[in-house]
Amino acid sequence: MIAFGTLNIVILATYLLAMLLIGLHFSRRQQSGEDYFLAGRNMPWIPVAMSMFASLTSAITFMGLPARAYEENIALLVVCFVSPLLVPILVLVLYPAYRRHGVTTSYEFIGLRYGQAGRTAVSILFVLARLGWMATVVYAPALALSVATGLPLYLTILLMGGMATFYTVLGGLAAVLWTDVVQFVILVAGAFWVAGDVIIKAPGGIHQILDIAREAGHLNIFSLNFSLVEMSGLIVAVSFFLQMLQDYGTDQITVQRMLAIKHNSGVTKAAIFNACTDIVMVALLLFIGLGLFAYYQLHPEAAPPISADAALPHYIMQVLPAGLSGLLISAIFAAAMSSMDSGINSLATVIEHDFIKPFFPKTPMGKSVVSRARRLTLLLGILATELAFGVSCMTNIIDSFATFMGLFNAPVLALFMLGLISKHARFRDWVISVVAAVSGTLFLKYIANVHWVYFVPFSFSISFSLTWILSTIAEIRNRQGH
Repeated sequence: MIAFGTLNIVILATYLLAMLLIGLHFSRRQQSGEDYFLAGRNMPWIPVAMSMFASLTSAITFMGLPARAYEENIALLVVCFVSPLLVPILVLVLYPAYRRHGVTTSYEFIGLRYGQAGRTAVSILFVLARLGWMATVVYAPALALSVATGLPLYLTILLMGGMATFYTVLGGLAAVLWTDVVQFVILVAGAFWVAGDVIIKAPGGIHQILDIAREAGHLNIFSLNFSLVEMSGLIVAVSFFLQMLQDYGTDQITVQRMLAIKHNSGVTKAAIFNACTDIVMVALLLFIGLGLFAYYQLHPEAAPPISADAALPHYIMQVLPAGLSGLLISAIFAAAMSSMDSGINSLATVIEHDFIKPFFPKTPMGKSVVSRARRLTLLLGILATELAFGVSCMTNIIDSFATFMGLFNAPVLALFMLGLISKHARFRDWVISVVAAVSGTLFLKYIANVHWVYFVPFSFSISFSLTWILSTIAEIRNRQGH
């Protein structure tokens, strides 16, 4: 462990100050709830596309993908092929429906199909999932950065959580979008720089990195051996197709951004841009993981990291020069903060539109919405930051993410899909299936020790199929009764 250094502190402080100034700039433009929650529905598509990637990428992806390649294999490369398959579903089915109905949250759309009970239920699941997700995306990089830089853990958590909360409270979605643009640039530039550096550090360049990875079995992608305790290309494809369909198609974080775009054509452009960025960045981050593995194989005296999740920040601080390491540490901060700001802004939106408005219709609107939203955002930011201190029991950050997805988000996706393809699916049957799906997912994780990549497909399958079966039985009985 080495000291973070004065130059690195100055660079990180400059980055954090820039984020605050963006929030202050947009704080004066928040005159209504639509301004605060949807940036006036008047955003150009490019910043929205960048924000969408930055928000869902997070430190879970920026640190987690290299960690999986470093520790296991690059089966997650399959995600590069999955992401483009989602674009037609998003731009032809889901987003046009949201925009046509003029909703502010995707869960309002659920209410049109299943009633207020369905809308409230999925909103609750979203709140639970995103609170856990935000705690994870702040805690995990904070811990890794603390170990790599020597900065106190509490300080790294407070910097990430506190700063993201502050500028989001001030500027709403507009501040979130434009800070995410800066964070997108830092993320992408940082990843390319690290990839170039690991290539230079390997005497044989890319070929040597791949040779070392191949000998260690890290290039095994399409293994035909079925195992519930390790990744393979097929299960990754199924898992991430469902996971990304939920992320990009039904999750409020993404839907809220797409609803902020001024024109329908911009929605299509943003979806295509995001898919292309997914292809490049997933492949690049996995290659970085292989490069880090090769570097520590070639330089065992360099003291490899204690955990795979710390591999990237460890390399940045131990190998790269001061100044450059500060920029790249800022990239990890950017990854965490872009997720934190998006999460608390979307949570505030859901609570306002799916809880306060339906259940307290006499609540003052107009400019008072902005004041209430800011207070709510502040409380959510404080809560998420506090929760970040309580997720240390998680094994690794990708595992944590998959657990939250399987427990809360996969059942929501099942309800959306059933609503689109079935006229007979009933909300009460879905509730029963959710209990079964959540119980089963917890069993897989804590009792059977099944690999995390199975959580989402299992939870979705149980939620979808059991709801379908129960609703079909009820429909048959109704017909027989008549």
